[in-house]
Amino acid sequence: MLIKEFTLKEDEVSILANELKNIIANRNYIVILRGDLASGKTTFVKKYVESLGLDDVVNSPTFSIQVKYSSNIFHYDLYNKTLEEFLALGMLEEFEKEGTHFVEWGSLRLEEILNDYGFDVIVIDIKKKEESRVYKVYA
Repeated sequence: MLIKEFTLKEDEVSILANELKNIIANRNYIVILRGDLASGKTTFVKKYVESLGLDDVVNSPTFSIQVKYSSNIFHYDLYNKTLEEFLALGMLEEFEKEGTHFVEWGSLRLEEILNDYGFDVIVIDIKKKEESRVYKVYA
């Protein structure tokens, strides 16, 4: 179910990051980020980490699959992995760790699996629109 939609320039992404903080409200969540290459998935995670007052360096975990930041923030990138490979690596168990988990390139099938296991999931679809991005937040 669509709960919010934002059209933001890169320097305004913190608005959505703060909104997500309010939605999550210190609960464990998995946030699936979907969008084309260079749509701003990693930039969003960076703005979220900054909104918490953390100074962690945020980079896309494309080749490492997972990065853990301060305050139990986890960041995954499935661009180079199939869902089956991700699950075979035991990554589903990682979602049981307390915190906020951001998953770039998470498929609809992953979303279904996470919901079936009872995880709280938010999906953010990101679309490029000229100098801005359209963020649709589903929960």
